[in-house]
Amino acid sequence: MTLTDPSITDAAAGSLAPASGEPTAQAAGGVVHPGGLPALVSGLRPGTAIDAHALDAAGIPVLDVTVPVYNEEEDLEECVRRLHSHLSRTFKHGFRITVADNASTDSTLRVAERLARELPEVRAVHLDQKGRGNALRRVWLASDAPVLAYMDVDLSTDLAALGPLVAPLLSGHSDLAIGTRLARTSRVIRGPKREFVSRSYNFLLHSLMGTGFSDAQCGFKAIRADVAQQLLPHTLDTAWFFDTELLVLAERCGLRCHEVPVDWTDDPDSKVDVVRTALDDLRGMYRLTKDMARGRIPLTELRDALARGPLPAGERAAEAGRRQSLFGQLARFAAIGLASTLAYAALFVLGREFMDAQASNFVALLITAVANTVANRRFTFGVLGAERLGRHHLEGLIVFGLGWALTAGALAWMHTVADPATWLELGILVAANLAATALKFLLFRHWVFRRRT
Repeated sequence: MTLTDPSITDAAAGSLAPASGEPTAQAAGGVVHPGGLPALVSGLRPGTAIDAHALDAAGIPVLDVTVPVYNEEEDLEECVRRLHSHLSRTFKHGFRITVADNASTDSTLRVAERLARELPEVRAVHLDQKGRGNALRRVWLASDAPVLAYMDVDLSTDLAALGPLVAPLLSGHSDLAIGTRLARTSRVIRGPKREFVSRSYNFLLHSLMGTGFSDAQCGFKAIRADVAQQLLPHTLDTAWFFDTELLVLAERCGLRCHEVPVDWTDDPDSKVDVVRTALDDLRGMYRLTKDMARGRIPLTELRDALARGPLPAGERAAEAGRRQSLFGQLARFAAIGLASTLAYAALFVLGREFMDAQASNFVALLITAVANTVANRRFTFGVLGAERLGRHHLEGLIVFGLGWALTAGALAWMHTVADPATWLELGILVAANLAATALKFLLFRHWVFRRRT
């Protein structure tokens, strides 16, 4: 199989333009595909098997592995030759290795172009802007292969995991696949700083965003092209947070992600600034959460376009975003509850300046209860958009009524015993609110925000 060796430039914003003068075809998201997207690929739907033999007969690669590089002139050739040798021995269908040069300032591009001339399955592309996310988004959207993968140039992940990574995508069982260094059966060799940062970051993702995947940043992932065409135009990050952004969107759309335990050895010469990358990822989490909350990302439309599996589209949309662990829900519920309690205390003290204790308690509790329902609906239980919004708030007010009855009863009992000071009133009310928290969580989880089929 002979592949072209185009030099891809940034001639047009948001598109990939082949420098070799090949014919182009317009595709989703305004992206240009060199040579047009083959019908065998463009006609795929999530959940369907890929006919690899038909692709082989048509001369279309089944797998396209992207290796993003920046100033890797010393390690690039060994990496590409090892990867090419492994795929030639173990992958029984057509493949391509795309070296994506991210504006290197050394001779990386020349090395890549020489390898592309020597090895028919290797392609070299050049981008004028740095960033792993930028490279993957633009190269993947321009690829004609039905399965797209990427790995880091240092080959920290044992290549034996590549077959298990790709297999569920070919069969239609899964839509994405990721290597995970955090599974019990993974074998990982890396320093304590990287271990701590990685586990802390994934803990925050699970606790604050309700994600279900175990390892967001392992440089070893694959995605079906039909899914990538839908999701990638809605990703914004150009650097390391791109992985997390893509996985979160896929999970919120109800897509199936397959995880492969990997053997992973840290590269001591890695150029990645771990602390800076972690801070950028935290900013990315904030931006992505804000974008989804404000509706910038059309999740409902994406779910409908990507609906797959045994569940009807409506039920899958209702299920999307709720595959969260009990621990994660409890952590977010507790954080929101703490913020609500502090806001309640401030409002109660403010209200006592011009109303009695019962009225101040009712007003403060009502305001914080509405805000609490909104926050738990979005962050704890992952309900997005206007889906059953009115019903959720009505049932939330019933839960509020139970909490108010408990606190009002405690306040009334206290006033029958003595004439307490404001601080004592506040203390009793806070204690009553905390006592109602467990009941509120159970009602939210099993009644208000439970999945309805």
